[in-house]
Amino acid sequence: MLNRTIIMGRLVRDPELKTTQSGLSVTSFSVAVERDFKDKGSGEKITDDFDVVAWRQTAEFVCKYFSKGRMIVVDGKLQSRK
Repeated sequence: MLNRTIIMGRLVRDPELKTTQSGLSVTSFSVAVERDFKDKGSGEKITDDFDVVAWRQTAEFVCKYFSKGRMIVVDGKLQSRK
């Protein structure tokens, strides 16, 4: 089976680098993605926010080079949490 997701949008806030007890780097951030169409009632574009978690060198890279409002492309797998 295939589980691959590509998300392109803007960072909602600055990512913060954290470290687990075992020493792994991790960061979580939200990406705001505009839909291709506008809301019929208000005429405004609708955005969807996606929560993303990055680990190890990817987490360090994101925290070093990206900040709030910057465009980002995320390629990974989709998982749901309960």
